[in-house]
Amino acid sequence: MTSKRSAEGRGLLYRLYNARLKRQIDRATVPHHVAMIIDGNRRWARQLGFDTAAHGHRAGAAKMEEFVAWCDDIGVEVVTLYLLSNDNVVKRDAAELTDLIEIIAGLAGRLSRRGDWRVQHVGRSDNLPGHLVDALRDAETLTAANVGLHVNLAAGYGGRYEIVDAVRQIIQNHSSNGGSLDELGASLTPETIGEHLYTRGQPDPDLVIRTSGEQRLSDFLVWQSAHSEFYFMEALGPDLREIDFLRAIRDYTTRERRFGK
Repeated sequence: MTSKRSAEGRGLLYRLYNARLKRQIDRATVPHHVAMIIDGNRRWARQLGFDTAAHGHRAGAAKMEEFVAWCDDIGVEVVTLYLLSNDNVVKRDAAELTDLIEIIAGLAGRLSRRGDWRVQHVGRSDNLPGHLVDALRDAETLTAANVGLHVNLAAGYGGRYEIVDAVRQIIQNHSSNGGSLDELGASLTPETIGEHLYTRGQPDPDLVIRTSGEQRLSDFLVWQSAHSEFYFMEALGPDLREIDFLRAIRDYTTRERRFGK
């Protein structure tokens, strides 16, 4: 009985603190675009004694559903989730990769049926299995008319490849219009490249969050994060709590963003 009372007490204190954190956040200062590098799923599975990483990836995917809902609740407009990199596709163990692909496909389907969210795949399709490409495309089609939170799913994604693909598209468009290389060189600007990225038309991320204590970008939104704020937290992906997220947002709202001024 004492143990039950203690757990209930901790639960009540958590809810009170969570509500207090929300009250401290001025919605006018909330980031428009939050990007998340979900990390630590495999370590989480190992620590709990699971025999495969799939348990951690499933728990991480479930946590990302919660994370998107937290973002929506405080007024974030765009969320980008880093789910599968180009390096993962090439270097991960085949069995783990198969499980991970199925998990991402399921996540895309669930997110497409939540509220008025609009889901978009950002990344390459030519390095992904057909059923995952279909799942991502179905999620995009189902939510295309939605006007709520915009959710980018970065799968088969690499920031350097994104820039290469953008430049290739610019060259192709310029060539088809009969332009010369000199003209292309003279007209090329950062804005031009930005207009050909996977995230074209969207605001760049104001805040990039990474779980598990690692402090690196891992080829994520390399171009778009040039002026982003970063927040690194120790929690492994599946252990992320709403109060951890709210602390990150509160920290962001206290920073002065100068943009080179």
